[in-house]
Amino acid sequence: MIDIFILKIENPGCFWVHVKEGGRFVENETDYKKLHEEMNLFYNKSYKGVEEVKPSVLEEGQVCVVYWQELKSWCRAIVKSIISCTEYYLVECFLVDHAKSVPVKTDRICVALESFMRLPYRAKKFRLYCIKPVTLRFNYCNNNAEIVPTNRWDVAAIKYFQNLLNGTAKVEAKLCAIEDDNFDVYLYVTVKGQKVCVNDDLVAKNFAYYETKKDKLLSIVEKQKIQPSLSPEFYSEVMNPAFVLWPTLLQAKESSDFKTCAAVSDNTEKIKCKRLEETASHNGITESNIVVAVPPLEKGVTVSAQVDGKTDSTLHQKTAQNQEEPEKDLDKNTVCLKLLQFLNPDPLKASDRYDEKEGFHVNVSTRLPIVLSNGIDPCTTLETAPLFPELRKELLRNQVLGPNHIQSYSWPPIARGCDSVIIFPENDPLVYLPPLITFLQSRSCYVSLPARSGPVALIVCPGWKKAEQVFELLEIYTRCSRPLHPMLLLLGLNKEDIKSVKIPRGCEVIITTPHNVTRLFEWHSLMFLKLCHLVFDEVEVLFSKANEQMLNILDYYKNHLITEERESAPQQIVAVGSHWNKSLQYLTKEYMNDPYVVITSMEEAAIYGNVQQVVQLCLECDRVSTLLQVLDFTPTNGQKTLVFTRSTEETDTVSKAVESTSIFCLKIQPGIDFDYAVALWNQRFSSGTHTVLVLTDDCMPALGITDATCVVHFSFPTSPRIFGARLYSMSANFQNSFEKVLSLDQGEPKAKSILLLTEKSACHAAGVLRYLERTEAKIPPELCDFIAGVLEAKEDSKSGRPLCHYLKAYGVCKDKHRCPDRHQINLQIDSPRKVTDETLPIAGNVTILPLFIVDATRYFGRIVGKPKDQYTSLAEELKEYYKKASNRISVDTVEKLAMCGLQEENSFHRVQVLEVAAKEENCVFYSVCIKYIDEGRSGQVQNYQLLNLPEKFQVFPPQAVEFIVCRVKPIDKETEWHPKVTRYIHQKIRGKPHEAKIILTLGNTIWVDPMVRVTRLLDLKTSINEYNVRSEILSTGMGVDNPEHTQELQRLFQNAGLAPEKKDLPPLMHLLKCGASELATPASQNGSDQVGVSSESIQEEVSSSVPSAEDNAIIDDDEAIQNKKAEESPKPHDKCFYPVIKWFDKRDVVVMKIKLQNVTNYDCRFFTQRIIFSAFAGDKYYLADMELQDSILKEKSACLLKSDEPVITLAKEKEEPWCNLLKHKNPNVTFDFDHLEDSEQKSPFPVGVGSKKVYQLAIEEEEEEEESSEASDTESDDLSAD
Repeated sequence: MIDIFILKIENPGCFWVHVKEGGRFVENETDYKKLHEEMNLFYNKSYKGVEEVKPSVLEEGQVCVVYWQELKSWCRAIVKSIISCTEYYLVECFLVDHAKSVPVKTDRICVALESFMRLPYRAKKFRLYCIKPVTLRFNYCNNNAEIVPTNRWDVAAIKYFQNLLNGTAKVEAKLCAIEDDNFDVYLYVTVKGQKVCVNDDLVAKNFAYYETKKDKLLSIVEKQKIQPSLSPEFYSEVMNPAFVLWPTLLQAKESSDFKTCAAVSDNTEKIKCKRLEETASHNGITESNIVVAVPPLEKGVTVSAQVDGKTDSTLHQKTAQNQEEPEKDLDKNTVCLKLLQFLNPDPLKASDRYDEKEGFHVNVSTRLPIVLSNGIDPCTTLETAPLFPELRKELLRNQVLGPNHIQSYSWPPIARGCDSVIIFPENDPLVYLPPLITFLQSRSCYVSLPARSGPVALIVCPGWKKAEQVFELLEIYTRCSRPLHPMLLLLGLNKEDIKSVKIPRGCEVIITTPHNVTRLFEWHSLMFLKLCHLVFDEVEVLFSKANEQMLNILDYYKNHLITEERESAPQQIVAVGSHWNKSLQYLTKEYMNDPYVVITSMEEAAIYGNVQQVVQLCLECDRVSTLLQVLDFTPTNGQKTLVFTRSTEETDTVSKAVESTSIFCLKIQPGIDFDYAVALWNQRFSSGTHTVLVLTDDCMPALGITDATCVVHFSFPTSPRIFGARLYSMSANFQNSFEKVLSLDQGEPKAKSILLLTEKSACHAAGVLRYLERTEAKIPPELCDFIAGVLEAKEDSKSGRPLCHYLKAYGVCKDKHRCPDRHQINLQIDSPRKVTDETLPIAGNVTILPLFIVDATRYFGRIVGKPKDQYTSLAEELKEYYKKASNRISVDTVEKLAMCGLQEENSFHRVQVLEVAAKEENCVFYSVCIKYIDEGRSGQVQNYQLLNLPEKFQVFPPQAVEFIVCRVKPIDKETEWHPKVTRYIHQKIRGKPHEAKIILTLGNTIWVDPMVRVTRLLDLKTSINEYNVRSEILSTGMGVDNPEHTQELQRLFQNAGLAPEKKDLPPLMHLLKCGASELATPASQNGSDQVGVSSESIQEEVSSSVPSAEDNAIIDDDEAIQNKKAEESPKPHDKCFYPVIKWFDKRDVVVMKIKLQNVTNYDCRFFTQRIIFSAFAGDKYYLADMELQDSILKEKSACLLKSDEPVITLAKEKEEPWCNLLKHKNPNVTFDFDHLEDSEQKSPFPVGVGSKKVYQLAIEEEEEEEESSEASDTESDDLSAD
């Protein structure tokens, strides 16, 4: 059977469809989407400029590509006719993928490239097989009317056919033959739950008749000998009136001899009919449609298993054999049975005889059962689902072919208006939306509600992202229902916005978050007087993030809405989540009325069923002895324990050990009779007997054990699914909410799970701990210590990963244990990156230009305002180079991480290839994912748009720098900024220079606070702070203060061994390594020169951060200011030591060796006549502040670690010999006489060498002199610094 979607109906002999599922003519929808994207990219670019894509001549039947205005897309088409108008020609074209005829002007028609014809036409022409139209002919001579064949379909027949197809939720077809471009089919529709053959229905309604001409059959089946059609005498001998509805094919005496086969050519130009073999594949058992209900195992707890479809293979084989077997004696009973199969090809409704004759084996291991608190009859198909017909059709249009495993159990109780708790891992809103929409269609249920505006249903989501997803789905699936006018309500902290909220008339569903609901309760409490349905999406997240708000909502619902006056109105709470916890237990007990609890994962069902979880820590070699310690040798009640192992060898070892303790022990492994072991397991034993069964996981499905009282995980479960399958063996002892109360009085729960955790399963320890926390089990302290060590080792293994995005943006990660990124500072990765000849500034005030706004506090841009802006020169050279058409050469082969050029309108950019899409065969163009390395944004372009980039433009470092505004975060514990705030900040700051104060620099990221937009008044020689970005974010009401942000960054630096400097702003960080050369201090302006025009400019003005109009450059050469600021820097430690330093002189450099070992962190700041070195060695902190006797080139000076010893290379400003290193003598600094340099030796530092070269040459120099570098023992390193 083929599932189809009707596109266009002309008559029963011609209708156009899309094939959705089944058969070999199904085309991948993504392939067609990709084809249309390629056509749009190609023709949109070539439409106006290239004449080669225009057809030289147009003829009827010509294949072309036209622009369809309604879809605003280029589509494949066939020319049907050409109409001449006054000023232009109009061409009627048939769109072969959409089955529509549209008029198109000739200038909107292009030649169809061969690569765009690689897919067959998507719209396929179908017609009903083996029937012809009839009409009512009136005979005036005889004064009567009779039904006679005709060549045209009657208008009434066409109307009936259209109504029949438009009013069904599912349309299927059985392909019988293919002739030219026509697919001959038997068509089936589902009407009121019954499947109807449209061919037979039209014949029964006297709209058509079955064709019986022999030549017609010969035209369908070529070179195939068939039985002649039934003779007129046959009709007189018909013994069953059902023959009237039969197609001619099924009236043949030997129907099995009639076989046809269709062969479709690759180019789809002509399709010739050969043989179409009628197989029985459509009679195979549908996997998701067979449900085997297991009787209730415990009062109030039901376990239901759904078959995966992998049933006994003999069932399929014999089904196919029965359909292929020749039926020579077509007696009355066989005719009726065959007719029943023809009219209803679904084997689930006409194959009961197989259940009686064949053994039916169910394999429940492939799909775990569902645990229910109350019995539920699942809806296995869309036809039986409790949804109204229009919603079923809408689901089909959106590729929802039927309820899945969890939906089949969750839809019925929700559609009946019952309180429900649905626990499943996927978090799909379609679990509750379709039945909720169906219930809302019943207006009569709400007649007793007050006549006022307000929502009937409230859907509470954990965040704005999930709320928007639910809102979009509601908009889609309420198009076919009565108007519900759903409303997405996301508010900030501004009281005026909350007061002004108005619910539009007719709004019956509101989607929001718990914090927004409590804000509405404060100002609009009467808004919810009509509330009947309360839905919690991701309920466990709601309770963890907003527990107080959730309790307020539930109390309001219980106290104000569940009253006697509203008894006739529905009262329903639906909670959907992925984990069961104590909050859900409280919810079901206090606020729900006999709820339906549906749980798909057995590990969550075990928590719901009050299974006691125990974890035993042991070594891998001590597992057997630990197992014997946890077994109960003298149980009060009968105990049944399952011990799961990973191999047969472990099974033998464990069974022997248990038998040695005189406990009755069974084992199951290949070669042992399962039935015998199960029989022994099911025997009744005395109350004090303990039975142990040792087995592996692959043996469990065949046993079907559900009454175990204890499970011991001797081998650690390799996945949560296996863990749940093991727990399922205790499902008969799961307890519902009422039994849990009794169990508290009686002592221990009925079921227990014991997990042996060894060093080999250490990687799963964190997950075990999170699971135990939700079970409220007693966690041993040694387990917490063990997991703390595991997490620390796991964090250390992330040293190569980038720093966590949430940690950078807010100071804390939303889920540190599951986050794949790093949460510690790595000095090798986080050192400031070079953007020009210098590294990024690490302190001071800078002017930044935001170019790409990621969110409200994170931007990519450039540092501007320097006297020599090298990027401006680069951009001009790039534009000048590509101005010549001969230089704009497309890249032949696009490689990953390659540097290319890209033209956008009149500008050119440097881009880097991030990913290349898979290139299909015969595909000219393909997509390439790129990154603009000078702006920070990403994009997707076609391969032909990338240009060759010369090497001289590639060596220049990327200019995009990441900026993060500190001390502000989203409201309501959100982890991402709402697009409303991001759009507002984007419009306000993008492309505008801002003054900012640097708090911290790591890698390519700079933290700033504040970040201010400054307007300079040249005439008044002053500046005005227009706005502060942080204050603008707070003013939207969607952000709150986050003082812990910078404090957390301080803690990270302290843990990394770096000493942050606390200066003028307490929460801000000025690292000790912050050089005064990077401080942008104006020469002629102070704080009194600025005029603040807003409150935020008064509270957080940048004072000295704004240069005047006359002096906009950064002052680098004011050594006095630099030294003064360096002296004002407080010492990060109360006690620090001065290191022993050896130095020697070369022609153009001075080399200093710091005699320290085991250096963990070090830093060196260079000034013109001064250097400051600091480092940690062991548990001591060393600091050396040295004033040099001569000037150095700080840009070319460097500090590196060689043989675990810091080495400083000072580049001289003048190539003169130095007699002394320091202006003032220091006993810890001495000359290294082992490195006397020959005056004739050539200096390794040529003039103009870059800083990068200095690092390399210094390394080479130290390698040559490593042999003679021995530490002098004349000085001590424990001298305290002044």
